[in-house]
Amino acid sequence: MRVIVADNDETPSARPVVEAAKLDFGLDIDYLHAPARNISLARNACLDHASADWIAFIDDDEFAPPDWLSGLMDAAQSHKADAVFAPALAVYPDAAPDWIIAGGYHSNIPVAHRTKVTTGHTCNALLRWGNVPWRELRFDIARGRSGGEDTAYFLMVAARNANMIAVKTPAVFEDVDPARLTYRWIAQRKFRSGQSHAASATNPRARLTLAIQASGKAAYCALRAATCAFHPHRRRFWALRCTLHAGVVAGCAALPQSEIYGGTS
Repeated sequence: MRVIVADNDETPSARPVVEAAKLDFGLDIDYLHAPARNISLARNACLDHASADWIAFIDDDEFAPPDWLSGLMDAAQSHKADAVFAPALAVYPDAAPDWIIAGGYHSNIPVAHRTKVTTGHTCNALLRWGNVPWRELRFDIARGRSGGEDTAYFLMVAARNANMIAVKTPAVFEDVDPARLTYRWIAQRKFRSGQSHAASATNPRARLTLAIQASGKAAYCALRAATCAFHPHRRRFWALRCTLHAGVVAGCAALPQSEIYGGTS
């Protein structure tokens, strides 16, 4: 096993941490400096240096159980899969609003669309990387600050006939940044997720069809939100669903995505 760490900061600020970990754990760790605060550049740097038959993805703000890799490999082998996606579960601080905890809006749980998995995420994933048709694919640089680069990437992988599955375990866990515990941040993320989903429509006719469908869904969700005026939790749920579908319409129209990642906090 080899670990590849891509540092996306302008300066190689994480190098001492990675070098110390390399000594402490006795692992084969490669440090890559991929500056510009663009997550696609960092992910692509990792892909450029990956040479194993399988590659696993995990984000730097997540922690995994001891059987994480073996669990993903077991799932891939038992299902003869090319890609495995598992949940990344949010760990909320005590001060988190009840409606956010109940909605689990910061967790990332992979799902199948009509029994088929058509895309996935990089926060907890395993991908076949030997002699495969998607070896030359890379993450979209234009999505590196807005997010959704992993959705678009795995849509391309699926188009190369990869057999992708979603499993319930092994899950990884992520402490939620208190700055993200707002309706505005969640709505912004939902809208962007909708824009990313629009990448599944690969021609003008498909984009028009998807935009019409999403417009109808957005209108329905807006109506449901209006009927829940005296039920804040349900109102927020339907309003956020409306925002998601509105993002799909915006994505089909190729409207620019806002930059919600890569700041200088």
